[in-house]
Amino acid sequence: MRQYSSVFKDESKLDINYVPPHLPHRSFQLDLLNQFFRSLIESPGKMAQRALISGRIGTGKTVLSQHFGLQITRDAQEKGINLQYVHVNCRECKGSLFLILQRTVSKFHPHFPKRGYSAEEILQVLVQILDDQNIYLILTLDELDALIRNEGSEPLYNLTRIQEERPNAPRRLSLICVLREIEHLDSLDPSSRSTLQHNIIHLAEYSRSQLLDILSDRGNLAFRVDAVSKDVLDLIAGLASSEGGDARYGIELLWRAGKYADVSRLVEVSAECVRMAASSVYPTVRKEVVSSLGLHEKLFLLGVARRFKQTDAVQMSMGEAEESYAVVCEEYGKRKLGHTQVWKCARDLSALGVIESCLSGVGQRGKTTLISLSRVPAVDLERELVKILSVGDK
Repeated sequence: MRQYSSVFKDESKLDINYVPPHLPHRSFQLDLLNQFFRSLIESPGKMAQRALISGRIGTGKTVLSQHFGLQITRDAQEKGINLQYVHVNCRECKGSLFLILQRTVSKFHPHFPKRGYSAEEILQVLVQILDDQNIYLILTLDELDALIRNEGSEPLYNLTRIQEERPNAPRRLSLICVLREIEHLDSLDPSSRSTLQHNIIHLAEYSRSQLLDILSDRGNLAFRVDAVSKDVLDLIAGLASSEGGDARYGIELLWRAGKYADVSRLVEVSAECVRMAASSVYPTVRKEVVSSLGLHEKLFLLGVARRFKQTDAVQMSMGEAEESYAVVCEEYGKRKLGHTQVWKCARDLSALGVIESCLSGVGQRGKTTLISLSRVPAVDLERELVKILSVGDK
């Protein structure tokens, strides 16, 4: 009896944190980043640089910035320049500048104290470390909207103005800011906003053919020869295209389809494996996204999920959503937020792709926000939120 062999040769190439050696259809944007930051290698310390990368989920914002970081630090090393790249996710740091800077400093001092410093003091410590070790740093703030929403303009003001306090010292701290929608900058004060709006790189959604190229590239790295046909890759590309050109979703589908092929002991990934994978994956509403939401975002979302579970409605009004949210707050013993704050919760969830929202149209009395839920079954979302909330919001 022939021993079964996995369809994979290296499934880590499909991991969300993997940075591939090539970025199909992002070479122009990569060249732009290199142009924006070339002075860090040609004349280090003369000036700091800033850039902003925007685009929807799955357009390659994170992998573009990480690929650039690996490339520019390698180029700098060849020239004997101590240029370092640090990538921090603001949402994982709960939108706290203190936690962001603490994580950044720990890259250079792993045992740096976790208490006893303010954010401003840690920023000064970071600058001192850069001076002492002659380091030039590119700090990438991924999911910047979480920091803006939590702390407003002050963190970015401090980060972009730190050099002004040292007029004759080398410019050591450069920034890359990554966020989904440029509109999040509207809440910043004019001074902070202006410093981020000069070098903007917007990543458009991938087309179906571009997604096929990306999946083919990853498939060649991750699977055995002939384990995935072009027809199967095209099927996955079509599913990812229907979800707004989300390459991340397509790559996750490809990995899951491979897992279904293995559990079925197939020699290649079939179309049925893709269909099984698609039914088991929430396109843009994954567990890690739900887990990272704030407490009242979770409570609001639970109210929405329960109302859709109990009715056959396709949409609900903002008023109905608020009523359901209030009931959930009472259940969990939490004081409900005011209308404006609840509306912001809905807006942020919509920006994340967890829910969809739009203004009511012709034929409805008055203008109201209508909320829908199409990317995940309400019963599954309710179950996941109840499980997360049962262990407490950390």
